Amino acid sequence: MKKILYTIIFVAAVSTTFAQNLVDALRLSDHQIQGTARSTAMGNAFGALGADFTSASINPAGMGLYRSSEFVFTTQLGSSEVKANYLGTNASDSKFNLSVPNIGYVINFPSAPNSTSSLVSFSMGLGYNRMQNFNANKLVMGQGATSSMLDQFAVNADNGIIDEAYEDLAIGTGLIYYYDEDPGQTYFHDLLKYHLDDPDNLENYSHDQRKTFAQKGSIDEYTISFAANFNHKVYLGATIGIHDVYFKETSSFVESNVDYEGNDFIYQLNDYGFNSYLKTTGSGFNFKAGAIFKPVDELRIGLAFHSPTFYDLHDSYDTYMYSNISESGQNRFSDAASPYYDYDYQMETPMKGILSAAYVIGKAGLISVDYEYVDYSNIKLRDGGDGYNFTNENQDIDEAYKAVGNLRIGGEYRVNNFFSLRGGYEYLPSPFKSESFGVTQLNADANTSSYAAGFGIRSGGFFFDMAYKYTEQTSYLELYQVPTSVDSPMAKFDQQDHQVTFTLGFRF
Repeated sequence: MKKILYTIIFVAAVSTTFAQNLVDALRLSDHQIQGTARSTAMGNAFGALGADFTSASINPAGMGLYRSSEFVFTTQLGSSEVKANYLGTNASDSKFNLSVPNIGYVINFPSAPNSTSSLVSFSMGLGYNRMQNFNANKLVMGQGATSSMLDQFAVNADNGIIDEAYEDLAIGTGLIYYYDEDPGQTYFHDLLKYHLDDPDNLENYSHDQRKTFAQKGSIDEYTISFAANFNHKVYLGATIGIHDVYFKETSSFVESNVDYEGNDFIYQLNDYGFNSYLKTTGSGFNFKAGAIFKPVDELRIGLAFHSPTFYDLHDSYDTYMYSNISESGQNRFSDAASPYYDYDYQMETPMKGILSAAYVIGKAGLISVDYEYVDYSNIKLRDGGDGYNFTNENQDIDEAYKAVGNLRIGGEYRVNNFFSLRGGYEYLPSPFKSESFGVTQLNADANTSSYAAGFGIRSGGFFFDMAYKYTEQTSYLELYQVPTSVDSPMAKFDQQDHQVTFTLGFRF
């Protein structure tokens, strides 16, 4: 399979070192909210429902449907399993996570009993909702590889590109070296089959590859919300959202068990490894405004607008490389590390528009639907700490990403005044265009689907909600950059997330 697209696939593979790129931008823009258990169980379709703290991050007008004050506290147990297939070999890894994705406090101020104003009540909410969870481990293994990360390092070095985090480490560990007897391929490495009559032939000896990823972190949105209820017909609200960003990823890529097909070289590469580390921290802010209208008591129509989130971000990253080479029957170990890099920059996520509708079926229950429009091609990287303006990266973002319509559907059945059953579904289309830069994108089909169910118990001013959510996604990744003349093996990832969420709440 030929290389799909360097600027999309490769930066995903090495996002730990090439920061401020397409993947970095998408990671902080693709939100999958985790709020209360009730909202989770109903697919987060709360744009027209309200009276739930998750509304502060979806449609703040929903805060106006509160008729009393409330405090909620949510905990979550989760596991993420990632199954990989690469060069015909299956591998998997998983990670368990315990978190607190939501805390909220709402104060409701009813109007004076003798008031002639149309204002029925005013609500203010303080708290936070988790917008994204990054926790995952990934393992990729393959046998019989015939291309190598060292191929591109050698080509880059030939062209005078010797980055101290990449090619310089490979040179320092003896993995690529200057070969002055070759008229075409100045830099060489010991996985290459040398073809004197075709120096551009980068065919490698068969070898094994392994790559591991360890990711952790989240995006939390701290909210300050205000909402008003007018005649139980019109609800208006606004939220100021403050984001806290923490993302850390470490990866390790190893090539080993080289089959030299009986050749007895003076130098033979046994194995080498390339490790990389990235930590992204920062903060951002946004503004949300919304309205809910009840033309009749049973029907609610919601509309919300989310401004871009304006981030100030800081990346810290470094790389490390080692080699284990046999020389005349003796093993020689070498290693080298890059400097520790720090970089500041800014980013703007896309605006969002949400159209919602909910139908209340008397005291039996309700159904709700949200449609969220977001154009990921509008992501912007800005103001690098060294004055860099990200013009090329922003052009690539515009070329690679597209607008999508996210769908959320939820329902609730009230068994009695104390017990309710709930279900929900979320469909998040892939933000990748089916074709960009003149080639087909496999990740255009990397859609995300979530299925949820749960129940709620109400007794006086106390309530307890529980939700189970299952999320699945298939995506593709190129583990390392290869020259354009080299076939690019792709790793396929099937990720399955399981989450159990509990919410305790008190109304007073």
